[in-house]
Amino acid sequence: MPRYVLSFKPAIGLYGQHDPAAALFEDDELVFGIEEERLTREKHAPHTFPRRAIHACLDHRDIELKDVDRIVLPYDPQLRSKLIRYYVRDALAIEGITAKLNHLRRVAEDQLVARYFPLRRVKSQLAEIGTPIPPIEHREHHACHMASAFHPSNFDEAVVFTIDAKGEYDSTVVWHGTEDGFRRVRTYEHPNSWGLFYAIITEYLGYGMFNGEGKVMGLAPYGEDNVEIESALRSVIETGVDYDLTSLTYRWGTDYGVQRLEELFDRSRTDGSGTFDQWEKDLAYTAQKLLEESICELVDAYCREVGTGNVALAGGVVLNCKLNQRIANLSAVEDLFIQPVAHDAGLALGGGWIDQHPSDVDEMSTAYWGPEYDTASIKRELETNKLEYMEPADLERTVAERLADGALVGWFQGRLEMGPRALGNRSILADPRSVESRDRVNEYVKHREEWRPFAPSLTEEAASEYFITGEEAPFMIRTFDVVPDKRDKIPAVLHPADDTTRPQTVREDQNPRYYRLLREFEEITGVPVVLNTSYNDHGEPIVNTPMEAVKDFFGMGLDVLAIEDLMILK
Repeated sequence: MPRYVLSFKPAIGLYGQHDPAAALFEDDELVFGIEEERLTREKHAPHTFPRRAIHACLDHRDIELKDVDRIVLPYDPQLRSKLIRYYVRDALAIEGITAKLNHLRRVAEDQLVARYFPLRRVKSQLAEIGTPIPPIEHREHHACHMASAFHPSNFDEAVVFTIDAKGEYDSTVVWHGTEDGFRRVRTYEHPNSWGLFYAIITEYLGYGMFNGEGKVMGLAPYGEDNVEIESALRSVIETGVDYDLTSLTYRWGTDYGVQRLEELFDRSRTDGSGTFDQWEKDLAYTAQKLLEESICELVDAYCREVGTGNVALAGGVVLNCKLNQRIANLSAVEDLFIQPVAHDAGLALGGGWIDQHPSDVDEMSTAYWGPEYDTASIKRELETNKLEYMEPADLERTVAERLADGALVGWFQGRLEMGPRALGNRSILADPRSVESRDRVNEYVKHREEWRPFAPSLTEEAASEYFITGEEAPFMIRTFDVVPDKRDKIPAVLHPADDTTRPQTVREDQNPRYYRLLREFEEITGVPVVLNTSYNDHGEPIVNTPMEAVKDFFGMGLDVLAIEDLMILK
């Protein structure tokens, strides 16, 4: 009988309130993984137990919960008691003895809840899925982030950085990973958190924590050095290896920090309209600058201290692709692996890998771990709904011709990607050769701000032709500088402010059909690149099922839907 391990992050109680996900391991091999949001259709699935994701894992191998040998939860509730120092310090700052005592009473209750309540809720939820419930084990939040980065990196040794808002009591941890195990080198404790700092800037600029940080990163290149903004921020925080952000991040959440920024700048937070004046662009630029400055100093220092140039990254902050480019360009960094499911959904992966020997974990080259749907079943659904379709003899060539003629294409193929990026299986595609493609996708398909940039997919062989460093980049997790004489070939996938791009390189063995599409497009146009953005409308998760793809196709400004071997036209 195979041995099954189920690892999941439940976004309930004190386990964390966003991005629950589940992953199934069979005989230590990752065989399935999915975020709950893909199934609930609520982005980030906050405050949600991943019931649907767990069912999807079990259904993938046609097993029941009782067939699972053990369950791993990427959270150690006992470690949260270390936050008591922070809570007591906070209580001492409150005026009035009654208020102090009430706060301390809440601290005591919080610690009891942290230790005992979440596990009871998890067991209660699991009992509704099946019994008996397998043994449940806890692993540290940041240790699971570490395993998600180090174990599939193929490094024998690396310095690993896990950087997020907070996990138990950690916000950033530096690790030394070897084949013999891993050890903490340094821990930065809550509330000294770059993830929380960036979330505060995000909320101040009118977007939401855990959802808008990528927009602020995209806004930053439109800004410029602003001495007044930078001086004001530096007056309340310290950057560098010994950074200190606590004057803004003193309390969990963003309200306290946003209020401090309003006082600091004598300016109210942005209204959330998605339009920005130059001052707001300069603030985004400065926040990004300070983040890059500090984390790069941190990486440089600990590469030298640990004595290796191999670096692995995980945690929500390293979804920041511009930061990752700066890290990759450091002289101390020889090789870099970034877990593409870097945010909390990736904890389900790390939870399954953490007890394995790193050399037994396959090197990660794709993120296609979700469900797939065959052409016959899709035909039945389309016919049931009286929808007309074609079945081209050569789908890739036909779609490439449509793209070259300016069509906007929904591309639904194979297994669903895990992580925030569409990697050629649940994608919207367009011709990268004109800015009109970018503007049409922003306005009529994604229904989002016109200044937002898009990313390309291209054949791996073309990387050296288009990027100055010429490296493979299969996960859209880093930005790159584009070779100057290639910029006018792909204007739709360049950031308008700095001409960088966030690519996905594709090998034939990684995704055969998508690779063939890129080759066909190259044969027609001479450009082995397409614009690739996630298949979802504004504010919703990436589509999962065929009928979700069909619904969005008719609700968005798409011209063609390529769905497995079939094609639907408007």
